[in-house]
Amino acid sequence: QVQLVESGGGLVQPGASLRLSCTASGSTLNPYAVAWFRQFAGKEREREGSCITSKADFIDYADSVKGRFTISRDHSKNIVYLEIDNLTPEDTATYFCAADLRAGERCPRWARAYDYWGQGTEVTVSS
Repeated sequence: QVQLVESGGGLVQPGASLRLSCTASGSTLNPYAVAWFRQFAGKEREREGSCITSKADFIDYADSVKGRFTISRDHSKNIVYLEIDNLTPEDTATYFCAADLRAGERCPRWARAYDYWGQGTEVTVSS
């Protein structure tokens, strides 16, 4: 069973970029499709996220984040990244990564497809 750990969150200024990381303990992350989801204060976690396949040959983004979010992974480091550009206060949220071993050629963007979840890392965008 893979245990996911997110990191890289913090307080950033509007307009800045930020790179979040998702690593795994107890198992390698490499065979898993990985997705990122957000949870805004006072709301449920988003059902639709952005994902990358295990081979990184298919990446899909939620419409709301296209153009500003970039997902990548480094198998040698057992890590998946989420880079967010041009942050705005509306990006303030807790960011979760999730993993799915069953994904095929196309990773799912929907939260219900993912079995393993991290605890989240908080991102606050404020001047």
